[in-house]
Amino acid sequence: MPALEDSRLTVDDLIAWLVRFDDRIVEQADHLTELDSAIGDADHGTNMARGTAAVRSRLTDARPDDTGMLLKSCGMTLVSTVGGASGSLYGTLFLEMAKSVGTASELDTTVFAAAFRAGVAGVVARGRAEPGDKTMVDALQPTIEALDTAVAGGVPLADALKTAAAAAAAGRDATIHLVARKGRASYLGDRSADHLDPGATSAAILVQALADTQAERSR
Repeated sequence: MPALEDSRLTVDDLIAWLVRFDDRIVEQADHLTELDSAIGDADHGTNMARGTAAVRSRLTDARPDDTGMLLKSCGMTLVSTVGGASGSLYGTLFLEMAKSVGTASELDTTVFAAAFRAGVAGVVARGRAEPGDKTMVDALQPTIEALDTAVAGGVPLADALKTAAAAAAAGRDATIHLVARKGRASYLGDRSADHLDPGATSAAILVQALADTQAERSR
């Protein structure tokens, strides 16, 4: 059983998460761009890598005082550096999370789950996408459902995030057979099927990065 303090996310934990996310995006940038070349603009990996690198630089150069400031800084950086739909959507995710947590110095499972739900609601409103549209929402929606179930069951944070990452991965994989109804991919109609969605893929990377970060801390 993790210690009590390991069931909360501090500013340092969130920085470690976003640094790991940057590492994973850099590793997978070519793959993300390859996925996007099949149904999009062939720039998702490049754009995301530029954005996560900027987030990493900003957060490590000037450590925010609380979780809300950190998430807001991340969101604003992604909006200004990623560009296009991905920058707006990822930025919205973090900006809405920031509003939800306020000036909290650390986040327990319940608070983080509520913040992530607020972030995903912002993404849905901004992109006007729903589960099944073949977008990042297909990975994010299962994540919040898994987190909500964990909160209801009193599951420790590290275990909750592990389950959430598995749910995000399953949502990502489910996009292969979907026909896109939003974004550039929707222009392809039925030809968008049989391709993994790049946005859902990067979203699953985001959740897995947090799960791995907290798992290491809780050992």
